[in-house]
Amino acid sequence: MRTKQCLKAAAAAAVILSLFMFSGCASTKVDRIDVDETVDLSGQWNDTDSRLVSEEMIKDVMSRSWLDRYKRANSGHTPAVIVGSVRNRSDEHINTRTFVKDLERALVNSGEIDFVASSGERGELREERVDQAAHASEETAKEEGQEIGADFMLQGSINTITDRIEGKQVKYYQVNLELVQIENHKKVWLGEKKIKKFVKKSRFGF
Repeated sequence: MRTKQCLKAAAAAAVILSLFMFSGCASTKVDRIDVDETVDLSGQWNDTDSRLVSEEMIKDVMSRSWLDRYKRANSGHTPAVIVGSVRNRSDEHINTRTFVKDLERALVNSGEIDFVASSGERGELREERVDQAAHASEETAKEEGQEIGADFMLQGSINTITDRIEGKQVKYYQVNLELVQIENHKKVWLGEKKIKKFVKKSRFGF
């Protein structure tokens, strides 16, 4: 009888111990970090890549001669720019909408151009004007036909090349952007940014 009780007690102790062990493994710790701090966990495209690439490329496009040429040809008029599509041609999932927003923010913050809302945003604004025409007062309702047409469109792609062997890999990103004059489809600026990362994974998966 005592042997059975000892076995039951040992089994109960083992269950309790295993519960403690599993609860310890399943615990989660969260540390808040600065949003501008670089954290590379997987080696894949991340928020830091998106922000740095957009800032560097917009800084480059705003420093080129197309801007001065356009202003001279248009009596100092500030060009209106819209961001088109940025295609993900890489071998991984990249949220290009976040990258496009980073580009838009860098363009607006440059102070050198007028920035025009995207096609999706314009559709929502047009619906609002229709609603105002029916419900807002005549003094405050916004008129149709007052939109600013974009002079240039910024568009491009993100490409990757990955070389891997035995837990090691080199990830190469190439971002290509081009600024195109909408009226005549003339490309006035071509930009390129490259990122190269060496990623080494532990054999134990840590």
